[in-house]
Amino acid sequence: MAQDRHRLTVNWNLQQWGKGRYAKPLKVILGVGIAVLMVRSLPYFAPIRASDLVQTQQAAEFTDRNGLPLGTILTRDQNHTVSVSLAQVSPPFLQAIVAAEDQRFYHHGALDERAIARSLLEALQAKQIVSGASTITMQLARMLDGSPRTAQAKLQEIWTSWRLSAGMSKAEILQAYLNRLPMGSNIYGVEAASRIYFGIPASDLTLAQASLLAAVPNDPNRLNPYDHLLSLKKRQSYVLDRMVQDGYITRAQSDRAYTEATALQSRQQGIVAAPHFLFWLANQLPANHPAQVRTTLDRPLQQFVEAQTLQVVRSLAPHNVHHAAVLVLDNQTGDVLAYVGSPDYFANAQLGQNDGVQALRQPGSTLKPFLYQLALENRTIQPNTILADVPTRYAIPGARLYSPSDYSETFQGPVRVRLALANSLNVPAVKTLEKVGVSTFLDRLHQLGFHHLTQPPEHYGLGLTLGSGEVSLWELAQAYLTLARQGNSTELRVRSTESNQSTPNLLPSPSPSTWLLITDMLSDRHARARAFGVDSLLALPFPAAVKTGTSSDYRDTWTVGFTTKYTVAVWVGNFDSAPMQKVSGVMGAAPLWNRIMLHLHEQQEPKSFQLPTGLVQRPICSVSGARPTPACPTVVQEYLFAEDVAAYEQEGDRFFPTVQGKPQFKLPAEYNEWLARQPKNLSSATAMGLRIVSPRSGDVFAIGKNDSAQRLEFKLAGTSKTALDWRLNGQPLAVSSSSSFFWKPQAGTWTLQIKQGQQTDQVQFEVQVADARPSRKGFSFAPK
Repeated sequence: MAQDRHRLTVNWNLQQWGKGRYAKPLKVILGVGIAVLMVRSLPYFAPIRASDLVQTQQAAEFTDRNGLPLGTILTRDQNHTVSVSLAQVSPPFLQAIVAAEDQRFYHHGALDERAIARSLLEALQAKQIVSGASTITMQLARMLDGSPRTAQAKLQEIWTSWRLSAGMSKAEILQAYLNRLPMGSNIYGVEAASRIYFGIPASDLTLAQASLLAAVPNDPNRLNPYDHLLSLKKRQSYVLDRMVQDGYITRAQSDRAYTEATALQSRQQGIVAAPHFLFWLANQLPANHPAQVRTTLDRPLQQFVEAQTLQVVRSLAPHNVHHAAVLVLDNQTGDVLAYVGSPDYFANAQLGQNDGVQALRQPGSTLKPFLYQLALENRTIQPNTILADVPTRYAIPGARLYSPSDYSETFQGPVRVRLALANSLNVPAVKTLEKVGVSTFLDRLHQLGFHHLTQPPEHYGLGLTLGSGEVSLWELAQAYLTLARQGNSTELRVRSTESNQSTPNLLPSPSPSTWLLITDMLSDRHARARAFGVDSLLALPFPAAVKTGTSSDYRDTWTVGFTTKYTVAVWVGNFDSAPMQKVSGVMGAAPLWNRIMLHLHEQQEPKSFQLPTGLVQRPICSVSGARPTPACPTVVQEYLFAEDVAAYEQEGDRFFPTVQGKPQFKLPAEYNEWLARQPKNLSSATAMGLRIVSPRSGDVFAIGKNDSAQRLEFKLAGTSKTALDWRLNGQPLAVSSSSSFFWKPQAGTWTLQIKQGQQTDQVQFEVQVADARPSRKGFSFAPK
């Protein structure tokens, strides 16, 4: 009873509210709402007119820089289509498509009730769907809506069909339908199909050709003329039979048409060269573009690069390599001279239509030159700075115990900037980025044109210099073009009619000295000898600066380099990101880069690179980077900033100090673990005294909950012949003369102490339990 009284009270209050002072505003609000709803619904009720379906795209004929034809693109995206009127389509095709798809097209409305009844009866008798009842109008509605085949989509299709019938004549519906017919692969419309398959306009189609094309829309993928001709011929027989039944042709004409040979054109679809480039450029063109477009490509060079790309990829197939992409640029103008998106655009089964030039991939080490250039420009480092290539661990949010390492999994110890860059050492690069700052480096990459690096700095972390972001080959080539142009950026030019003007330089008042210095380092074949040898594929018979890159798990390999005339960027990998079999940049992308560079300079060698300006050369100790002393093992020539020469002359050598009149070799503490791994330097550990090199104070380790096999190594510098007392949190662990001890890690905070006679050393570290080991691009787990 209480609930009933409550309902009555609420209803009475609502009625009074509707009758009182709120009645008028309420009616206004309801009226406005209904009006808005009706206005927004009008497009769904209004008839569809022929003017609503006009296709304005026009074909574009492309030529290379010298006027040689490259091909004709029949649309502005990767789908060939050309719009024509019914008068431009041969009568045999009009008859064939109506006979095959909708016999009673001219005698019913949007729906064919007779066909629907027949389809339902056949389905009931056979207990499965035997034939469809879609009319040409319904098929057009499906093309326009593009919805999946669901019950709701079918209702939408019927509704759109009624709107089409209400606003268009039969001829207008048929014309819109013919211009959108799926005709296999990326071909749409009878005109495009006629041109591509037979090389003739749709108005010239014979009965044999028309009946063959009219058979394709029934199943464009399984009836593609290039791949499934036998299946298509069976469907053609059905089309011809329907034409005989409807009285369009006689049986004799049907038999002759079926047996008549219909030669197909090449699968190249009227494209001579550079299909990826043509489709990409066509999509950039304005709607009112000229019928003929002259590009910056060089067709003979383009065809050479295409052929070499296919050859190299085939040679690497046993290593699970199937794709590659190349971009060739003119340094002076920024012109794109060659653009290869994949080994074979027309190999649909091999994902040939994917464009490797525009695809986003991890760049590996190819961004390192821009990091070192920025660090030199900011004076974060100097050309003679010594960087420590030693085991290094970083605590990363959400993870513990990460250590950047090279694919060789070795460390070089103290190295000059030149060697660190030329040999693509990871630890020195990460240490340099740590000093420069991820945010600062990311800003520089944006200035260089890497617009797809859209995440905040903390997303990429220190792995940014090792390839934790994703960039395109286009962006990478443009950045290296800026490097080749000594820091002067310019937009890449793809049309010869475009003005040849450099874009506003986003780099802050670029000084060519640091850009020239990076070029000098990348062109130094002796500097990269440790990793690649002196006579590798990167060494050309003329001056060339080059950098390789390999992404995690060998999924991408890169080689990007330049001479004074050209820049060539190469990517090799797999579009599905499947890992290659131990294929690095010098093995995967370098062979193709080498061939293209040799071809480009076949007639004339390039000039030498300009020497770095504003710098001076001085002898330095290869180990310390300082002015050589008698104790220095090797002396080399290196550039110095002019303002650093005075300090160079006055400062001593911290690696080779003189103690009691005798020079000694002494490395900072960060080299201890590295020194301990060097068999020739074990005796030097005595000079350093008793020292724990692993773990180091502050290290944080992660262990799995059920990882009972994991062990943590306690390691000393050097060896010992006398007993060592190992203690953990004050408790004895072992007494041994071994310089290494393995401990089963347990969660907690620990103090490790080692004692030998009067000498002692200790470190503090932490062990945490992790549910799973997280992964982070650009880093790998340190060995157990």
